[in-house]
Amino acid sequence: MKTAVWLYLFMFVAIFDLHAQYPILSPFAISLGAAPSFIGLILGVYSITHLPGNVLAGYGVDRYGSKIFILFSLITAGVLLLLQSHVDSPWQLLAIRSVSGFVLAFLSPACLSMLAKLARDRVQQGKLMSGNGMVHTLASVLSPAAGAYMVAQYGFELSFIVLGWGLIATGLLAWIFVKEVPAAPPVPVTSVPHEGMTATDKSGRLNAAGKPSIAQEEPMSWLFFAIPLALSCSQGILFFELPLMKETQRSIMTSGIFFSLVSLGSLVTLSMLFLNKVNPLLRVSFGTLCLALVFFGMSIRWSLPMSASLILIGMAKGIIFPAIASFLAVVTSSSRYGRIFSVLAISYSLGAFIGPIVAGQVREQLSPYFIAFLLLMLALAVIPLKRAFTPIQAAA
Repeated sequence: MKTAVWLYLFMFVAIFDLHAQYPILSPFAISLGAAPSFIGLILGVYSITHLPGNVLAGYGVDRYGSKIFILFSLITAGVLLLLQSHVDSPWQLLAIRSVSGFVLAFLSPACLSMLAKLARDRVQQGKLMSGNGMVHTLASVLSPAAGAYMVAQYGFELSFIVLGWGLIATGLLAWIFVKEVPAAPPVPVTSVPHEGMTATDKSGRLNAAGKPSIAQEEPMSWLFFAIPLALSCSQGILFFELPLMKETQRSIMTSGIFFSLVSLGSLVTLSMLFLNKVNPLLRVSFGTLCLALVFFGMSIRWSLPMSASLILIGMAKGIIFPAIASFLAVVTSSSRYGRIFSVLAISYSLGAFIGPIVAGQVREQLSPYFIAFLLLMLALAVIPLKRAFTPIQAAA
């Protein structure tokens, strides 16, 4: 477990550096003369350039391991941040963010694959994924406010320089302390016996009709990836809208605090460790429904304060994100972790690209939060919910 501890530490620093940019990128682009529609393109192109990196990462991680891609992502992203501190036009910022998107596309599949390989069973797998979510959330609670504070005190240039060197230092430490993890055997999962099951079924191999259990009989539906696609799209819409609100335009610190409130809400549900015992697909479905309802409330300007809405969004995300990773880890063999988490990263990238661009185009005619609500409900409608109430077996 030393590898997991080191991995969590390095991920914390990396995520802290990356999320510290969220509240300051839009104001930085505005200071360069970018229009709101172009800001949406700057935020979106970062995600669309994830796609070729995600594809390469999927096969590369399975073939060469995770460590080399973690080092490449961290160190190169740090160098790009140093270059970003010297841009003087929106087009230069767009170009650097495009390259950054490709470089950082390798980080998430590599880290998730390494964590999944460390698990001995399904319960530990869930705990490791929840630990990943906890580290992610702790870093993102602190980093937006910290990034906004740095800009308020020292300006954009010095802030990007500090963040860039932080990523480079993290990459060098990962080179020393993170050890490659070999592929593990399939994760054993014990089904929960219920009335009507045969003895053979309770062992996790045959059901009452004498057929293979549901996880072996049905392959995972690719429609499941509609959930991370819609989730990331809604998050992209939120990250586009927050810095452009009247409240946040008056003070960059307010923008940073709002971003931190989302992460604080995630921390609440991530701390509920008993959720790891619940079927991950059921957690995904419930969290997605709750998130969609919050976005609908925001679109009709409900009476709930913005701060409370952001905390609720964070709580829903704290349920969904680790459950998605846990579900995929359970139904996928360890030899395919890199590819399946690459597809997951592609879904996130597409959503993060679509969200800000759609928000930038429709915000004058329609609430972007309503678009987020529609996308989440559509995704919820197409996933195979019957599996949420079926014991999940590990992939062979």
